[in-house]
Amino acid sequence: MSNERFGLIDVGSNTIRLVIFEMDDYQGVTELQNIKTPARLVQYLDENKKMSEEGIAVLLSVLKSFTDIAEEYKIGGSKAIATAAIRQSSNRDHIIQRVKEEIGLELELLAEEKEAYYGNYAVRYTMDLSDGISIDIGGGSTELTLYKNKEVKEVHSFPFGTVSLQHQFFDGKKHNDKKAIDKATEWVKKEFKQLDWVKNAAVPLIGIGGSARNYAEINQRQIDYPIAGIHHYEMKPDELTDTFDLLIKTSMKDLSDLDGLSEDRRDIIIPAGIVFTQLMKVMDAPSFAISNRGLREGIILERLNKEYKEPYDLFGVKRQTVQRLFKQYNIRPISAHQRIILADQLLSLLKKKEILSVKEEHLYLLHYGATLYYLGSYIEDDSKSQHTFYIISNTNLLGFSHKDRVSLALLASYKNRSLYKQYIKTVDSWFDDDEKDTLLYLGCIIKFAEALSDSHVNFVKDMDMVESEDGESYELHITYKGDAIAEEYRANKHKNHLERVLDKPLSIVFHSELTSTANTEG
Repeated sequence: MSNERFGLIDVGSNTIRLVIFEMDDYQGVTELQNIKTPARLVQYLDENKKMSEEGIAVLLSVLKSFTDIAEEYKIGGSKAIATAAIRQSSNRDHIIQRVKEEIGLELELLAEEKEAYYGNYAVRYTMDLSDGISIDIGGGSTELTLYKNKEVKEVHSFPFGTVSLQHQFFDGKKHNDKKAIDKATEWVKKEFKQLDWVKNAAVPLIGIGGSARNYAEINQRQIDYPIAGIHHYEMKPDELTDTFDLLIKTSMKDLSDLDGLSEDRRDIIIPAGIVFTQLMKVMDAPSFAISNRGLREGIILERLNKEYKEPYDLFGVKRQTVQRLFKQYNIRPISAHQRIILADQLLSLLKKKEILSVKEEHLYLLHYGATLYYLGSYIEDDSKSQHTFYIISNTNLLGFSHKDRVSLALLASYKNRSLYKQYIKTVDSWFDDDEKDTLLYLGCIIKFAEALSDSHVNFVKDMDMVESEDGESYELHITYKGDAIAEEYRANKHKNHLERVLDKPLSIVFHSELTSTANTEG
């Protein structure tokens, strides 16, 4: 069903959140609403793990408010889940019964393994990291999942989280108390070392949840990160450590003014950092990647994959993301198809002449760039290049690393070398000189391919490139089906783009398919 709405209430140990999703015609998922409150339910558990009446009253009050809001969105189906705080409560059955009687809501208790499964499901179906350990740290539990080649290998849930660690080690002390930090660090490190599959795993650590997002957002603000978005943002070990050290050195008062840090996480951000930094060291992880998709998205994605024909392919995330953008911005299928075919033909000629050779990852970027070429014309035709670059480079494209989506944006927006240099200037350090040249040349190829399909009704049947006897120039022979007046004009107007790749002058000879056939028969 298109435009179906689905509400999800997530009762966590630290926060309670209502998210309302809407599915479009292509099974793309959009958040219509995302509301949270820092209920800190785990703090209402006594020494016997019984939740107090005060804690239950907080839970019921929030759930009543959230269900009222959800009704206004005319949701077709909704789900309410509870994790560690309720799961660890000795009176959980009583709590669930109270929620059903007083709110009319079925509160599903999510087992540790299921919580880890959904969070990791979202990671594997929305990121292009084939191996990794995902960590979903909540207020009262921490779930780790090891996967290799996108297949889950190991799962473990620790009965501690940011709020419980804060109470265990920092209660009555400053948020950055050195002795508390040292004691918590040793304790957490010992816990992680108990798992053999964690020690020296040497795969990326992938953070899920608000604490991980906050570390990424703080780091981005500190380095003036040039593009928007958190999903698939990667931090090196020293960047994570530097961010953690910054938080330790900052007073509680000044934390309120620290860009990227949520106000309601000030007192638990250091316990989260202890977990992240120690786990990275135990793992010997090469990077800390952030997933902006977690438990809630995992539930939605699994549901869609069951109800539809696998709209989220484990090994086709990039391709499906491009297909959704293609449909979202109403790109003409015949135009995109011709650009891809022509770009491929041109690249084949260049490879045959040993003028240009590209890696496999650049080949798929060429295809995706040709598919999404000038999607910014959906907004305004006069500045379609600028709109294209901005949209693609600042959109959380599932399956694309930040470097890959900027690369895609450079290809899909290519108009001329001046604009290309302007766009790449803000991310200059991301690419070496060879990569910059390759992306420039691929943009030139897409631009010339667009010129060769100007009318979208005349089709190139054949192409060949001949080098002059003196080796000083090239001649491109193009055989068309149809009268290619428009294409001939555009191709000659924009041949300078192909000449840039060739590094030599180019002349273009057009042939009609009928003339070529007659000459062959004669």
